[in-house]
Amino acid sequence: MHNDIYDVLIIGGGPIGMACGIAAKTHNLSHIILEKGCLVNSLYNYPVNMTFFSSADKLEVGGIPFVTTNPKPKRAEALEYYRRIDSNFDLNTRLFEEVKQVVKDIDSGLFIVTSSRATYTARHIIVATGFYDIPMQMQIPGEDLPKVRHYYDDPHYYAKQNVVVIGASNSSIDAALETYRKGAKVTLVIRRNEISPRVKYWVRPDIDNRLAAGEITVYYQSCLSEIKEHTVRIRTPQEEVEIENDFVLALTGYRPNFAFLKHIGVQVPEDGARIPEHDEATMETNITGLYLAGVVCGGLNTHLWFIENSRVHADMIIEDILRKLGDS
Repeated sequence: MHNDIYDVLIIGGGPIGMACGIAAKTHNLSHIILEKGCLVNSLYNYPVNMTFFSSADKLEVGGIPFVTTNPKPKRAEALEYYRRIDSNFDLNTRLFEEVKQVVKDIDSGLFIVTSSRATYTARHIIVATGFYDIPMQMQIPGEDLPKVRHYYDDPHYYAKQNVVVIGASNSSIDAALETYRKGAKVTLVIRRNEISPRVKYWVRPDIDNRLAAGEITVYYQSCLSEIKEHTVRIRTPQEEVEIENDFVLALTGYRPNFAFLKHIGVQVPEDGARIPEHDEATMETNITGLYLAGVVCGGLNTHLWFIENSRVHADMIIEDILRKLGDS
């Protein structure tokens, strides 16, 4: 049990959680950041060779320049940049400490936060947990087989293997191209009738050429119907086909931890985009003093918020907290 009462407790140690910590510290508000994994855990779990779509300046927080010699920064550069941010601002960050419960005391108005290691007391809570931890499931037989991966890391692992990649977005196309170049026999399975228009402009000609040359097989308007130990079944507009398969990269997207949000009292609709209830002007939820920041605000609309356009949430929240403290 920590006897200190923090002005702001931030759940999530990603770029937006860090931006919230910087904003709090800038205004002399005591803070603590609790992260269940490593620093910027979601970015750490990106593919090792990933190149960001955003330019370096759009990934900056705290007014500190993100310097790179590349047109677009790479994952390793981003990890280094955010480590320096945490160090330079001396943020009060606790890693590998998962928040289990958040309860608001009716009498005092304070939040009691229980983590995997300790209990904390705070006047305000900011949830900046992102969305990368929970994959969207396909709900088909065989999805639980060990050969099915919802995260993609390094292409070398798939050399000389029959690999099915599901999806039409950047993560899927990158995985298809990289594993193909390491010697995998790659099959793309895409629900729509084309590659996503969101695919990075410098990658689009590459995938178009590989598909045109037949070097990567693609099934459009198709989906997996079953995954077996050595094969997969693909439902196409014409028929259902079965092909040999060693690994399935089910890069079907991710979603926020709605169960956690509801567990701590945030109202989340059960239908539609499932956008958690919050005031778009202040980012405050249905619970007074509890705020949302970053991509978690978009619910299932995971392409709504990015680092570059949700950095402002930090200042919006801290301004509202300061206003409330001034009124009290």
